[in-house]
Amino acid sequence: MEPLTKNNALNGGAYLIRETAAADVFIPEAFSEEQKMMAQACQEFLDKEILPKMEEIDSMQNPDLVPQILKKAGELGLLAISVPEVYGGLGMSFNTSMLIADIIGAAGSFSTTYGAHTGIGILPVLYYGTDQQKEKYLPKLSNATWAACYCLTEPDAGSDANSGKTKAILNPEGTHYLINGQKMWISNAGFAHFFIVFAKVDEDKNLSAFLVEKTFGGISMNEEEKKMGIKGSSTRQVFFKDCPVPVENMLAERGQGFKIAVNILNIGRVKLGAGVLGGCRRILGLSIQYASERKQFGISIDSFGAVKAKLAEMAIKTYACESLCYRAGQDIEDRIAALEAEGMESNKAKLKGVEEFAIECAIAKVHGSEVLDYVVDQGVQVYGGMGYSAEAPMERAYRDARISRIYEGTNEINRILMVGMLLKRAMKGELNFMEAAQKVGEELKAVPDFSNSDDDAPLFREKAVLKNMKKVFLMIGGQAAKNLGDKLETEQEIMMNLADIMIEIYAAESTILRTEKLIAQKGKDAAKVHVAVSQVYLYEAVEKINAAGKEAIFSFTSGDEQKVLLMGLKRYTKINAVNTKGLRREIAASLIAEGKYFFFHA
Repeated sequence: MEPLTKNNALNGGAYLIRETAAADVFIPEAFSEEQKMMAQACQEFLDKEILPKMEEIDSMQNPDLVPQILKKAGELGLLAISVPEVYGGLGMSFNTSMLIADIIGAAGSFSTTYGAHTGIGILPVLYYGTDQQKEKYLPKLSNATWAACYCLTEPDAGSDANSGKTKAILNPEGTHYLINGQKMWISNAGFAHFFIVFAKVDEDKNLSAFLVEKTFGGISMNEEEKKMGIKGSSTRQVFFKDCPVPVENMLAERGQGFKIAVNILNIGRVKLGAGVLGGCRRILGLSIQYASERKQFGISIDSFGAVKAKLAEMAIKTYACESLCYRAGQDIEDRIAALEAEGMESNKAKLKGVEEFAIECAIAKVHGSEVLDYVVDQGVQVYGGMGYSAEAPMERAYRDARISRIYEGTNEINRILMVGMLLKRAMKGELNFMEAAQKVGEELKAVPDFSNSDDDAPLFREKAVLKNMKKVFLMIGGQAAKNLGDKLETEQEIMMNLADIMIEIYAAESTILRTEKLIAQKGKDAAKVHVAVSQVYLYEAVEKINAAGKEAIFSFTSGDEQKVLLMGLKRYTKINAVNTKGLRREIAASLIAEGKYFFFHA
């Protein structure tokens, strides 16, 4: 495989057909002192203003509480990390905004409030607004003088957002659009001053976007939705009846609304991946503490192998999620910088940088949300009966986590999207997918090389396994594309099998490269537990890839072709014996000794 360096990492998805050097990935341990100070300020805000008030926030008895907390966050600069200083923001980097989303992820309901305001509420104006629109709205949004919400979803337009029926009709005078329609699941709607509204002008095929102030009139709402989790976040249906919006408040050009929605969702996806991390660390920390204090049969339950295995797995998955999210965040940031250096206007470069790594954004969203679900589920289990009690912290965390697999596009939609994007890039010649797949096909016909290398480089064997995992995807994906052609995109089960393989390759590679980089910096002894984490994650990834690969192969092949692919799958998922029980116990012992998740603290 061709080595991947910063000079040729121009396309998302390239990790599947190229090797990446550890030196070329960003790891969270590399954040600067300035970024760490910003993170510390955010953590202090969380500890003081949110965590002690979780019950009060969720009760929604005080309607002013959440807006007040949002306002305090604005005063600290936490709402406009990436907004230029001229508009009241801090003008910091993309990965810094990921870091702050990470910490706020432990805030339960408020993390949804925060994400809706800072992401889908602010970014469309920042990236698509005119100078006049940015000057008018961004300062108010940056300090939470105004709260924002994003009105896209409709009763019959969820994942298929462009099918929305909300209409915008130009008045006879040509001065205002009159908006009529219904939106649902609108976060922050109950206290928002500013609405980004998607509607179709006349009989347009695609949506347009509008910047709507509540004072324009013609806006009404249902009562707050009763939800399974994130109960402290405002969620309402919003109705527009002849809502008059000045023509100058159209965002970007007519018919560009769906493009805006897609690009902003890409940003939301990768930030959601980072946004679960604070919650994962908090739940793991509470689980470690409870396991040390809870005694059964006269001893602490953290001495039981079953509990140790749970604590270790929670840490392993969190470490992998950290690794892939911050790798993707920095790749986006580096691509933005490269585009700006080539002369592209800053906002266009930011959108293009994210768009080029849309595959990795979808991976971060799916992997992160499923890691969070796993961690909170195991947290409930460690707490046992108390985990089911609303008096303990696990019950709320369990309910709050469930939404992450739904918003920013369901995980099923994201799985299908990531494979679809890869195939489209291959067809456009942006990714040499079919050429790489053909080489793997030719390799299958050759005599396997079973020689063992004496190379003692760090994680050499693990990286060899990783290289073969990529061949699994190329082998199965290439054959599926060849056999099914355009029909592949309608075979959703196969698309999801391929997506699972893509996700596990990216997560395992990010984990291994992070550990390799830490070994180079600290030495083998200092990174011993990191190595154990990487080895267990890789072993589990291989098992998942094997299962997904078999399911895909059985679903579209038969006869000799099927036998060849199954032989290839067996060959490329071969891994040396790994004592996962022993490694998990080592990891758990370190977690218990530290009393917390210690690999990275934002």
